[in-house]
Amino acid sequence: MMNYNLNSLPASDLKNSTWVGLKSLLKLVEQEKKKIVLAVCAILLNSSLNLLGPYLIGHTIDKYIQTRQYHGVLVFAGILFTMYIVAFVSSYFQTNLMGGVGQRIIFELRNSIFNKIQQLPVAFFNENKAGDLISRVNNDTDKLSQFFSQSLMQFIGSIVTMIGAGIFLLVINFELGLATLVPALLILIFTRGISPWVKHKNALNLKSTGGMSAEIQESLNNFKVIIAFNRRDYFKKRFDTANRENYRTAIAAGLANNMFMPVFGLFSSIAQLTVLSFGIYLIIQGHFSIGLLVSYLSYATNFYNPLRQLASLWTSFQVALAGWDRISQILSLSSNLVTVFDHSTEEKSAALLEFRNVHFGYQGGFEILHNISFSMEQGKTYALVGPTGGGKTTTASIMARLYDPLEGTVLLRGRDIRSYTDEERAEKIGFILQEPFLFTGTVRENILYSNSRYHKFTNEQFLKVLLDSKLEGLLATFDQGLETAVLSGGDSLSIGQKQLIAFMRAVLRKPELLILDEATANIDTVTEKLLGQILDNLPKETTLVVIAHRLNTIENADEIYFINSGEVSLAGSFKEAVDKLMSGKRVS
Repeated sequence: MMNYNLNSLPASDLKNSTWVGLKSLLKLVEQEKKKIVLAVCAILLNSSLNLLGPYLIGHTIDKYIQTRQYHGVLVFAGILFTMYIVAFVSSYFQTNLMGGVGQRIIFELRNSIFNKIQQLPVAFFNENKAGDLISRVNNDTDKLSQFFSQSLMQFIGSIVTMIGAGIFLLVINFELGLATLVPALLILIFTRGISPWVKHKNALNLKSTGGMSAEIQESLNNFKVIIAFNRRDYFKKRFDTANRENYRTAIAAGLANNMFMPVFGLFSSIAQLTVLSFGIYLIIQGHFSIGLLVSYLSYATNFYNPLRQLASLWTSFQVALAGWDRISQILSLSSNLVTVFDHSTEEKSAALLEFRNVHFGYQGGFEILHNISFSMEQGKTYALVGPTGGGKTTTASIMARLYDPLEGTVLLRGRDIRSYTDEERAEKIGFILQEPFLFTGTVRENILYSNSRYHKFTNEQFLKVLLDSKLEGLLATFDQGLETAVLSGGDSLSIGQKQLIAFMRAVLRKPELLILDEATANIDTVTEKLLGQILDNLPKETTLVVIAHRLNTIENADEIYFINSGEVSLAGSFKEAVDKLMSGKRVS
């Protein structure tokens, strides 16, 4: 069985992932190539103009200021002013351009993540906390947004400015240029050595942020239970633990991120001191002019100031890489519930559903079902009974293909159930869960969830459909009928009302196989009788599977299966099923 636990998946190799990570990040901007090219052109123009400025200033000092030719000073002042205005406009243009690029990338990326999550099986959600997934979709993509919107072009601009300034330094005076660039080599060695550690600290911080989000989400979702049992202290302690862990990792990440700036500043100051000392010595020797020294100091500044910017930009890059690692873990997953090709055609058999030598166990646990084989005929009613934890819901989940067996085959109408597409399977199988989930909207919208057949019907037309299906009586429990508001998760309704909506949702689809997993557990006896009448009016071809602990819900079943200790046996009669249920033992 595939491992879907994101926290247990291996992280990327920290030592070798920087450039690999950069390449994978740049793949995200493939659809924005034209705008990226325009932004890069604007950056090149901006950097070129800013690099030309110091040379013109030095030239002006030597040729016009020292000779007091003030007309030339004014002319070059006008040229410099025009150049810097053009540089400002190009900088604004690329900033505006990349802001849009960054937002579009994140828009598409969040869609991709959410769509991928929608494609993954139930096992994925069993192994991961919702809060952590929310953090990956929101927080981690936001780190990428900041990188693409703000840091990427600054990163490119800083590199271009550094290269240009380095070339000017070497061309003006090669020996002085080499001396000026030596501290940069030390910075490169330092950065290469410390980057994996910085990325690791940021990854831990993002993980702890996801853990804290998960704690918040869990406590808010279960707040009624917390109040009922007066266990605020328990969740306070859990949140305090998660918050302290997030605080600890945030401090560690902050210290790691802030190490670049002072180190870069130190080496930048050493380079400036080198230029000033060596430059004054060359002037005394008559090999250098004051104007060239001013230009040289400017170029040294233009070389090392971008390095200081790269300190913060590199931190942003490492944070983005850490976020991208967490995002790519989701994007790299695939569903283990794949559609396979079945060479056999649908057999003319009385068996609608058949289990053949099925084995099943959840990820990281022991086997729950052991070599199960049984069949269910079309149009009959079957009951699954057994003690709690015996495997009833697991068996039903495999019937509905929420999971695939580890071994063996499940056949639906003589075909491997895996050969049906999701749409075909959902059309043929209805499943009412123990804990039905509702979405924000109205009762009507929740009933019609994933049922496009009646989407365009007016309320009057839809009420006629419910009347024909004997379902209109269930609407009496809702104050405003079909237009009754439903809050997120259905908390505005009772558990019984939620089950009624799930019941109507399933019955209206007219499935060939309808599975009721404790569907009447929270419903009063009057409504339960009404549900019984509705079930009696199901199409004769519908096979009904009922999981229940209440014996009165199974006494009319055609056949009763007893499930316990991972094995399934035919009970034979209602009395025998009751005896097995009471004893909790399997009778061969």
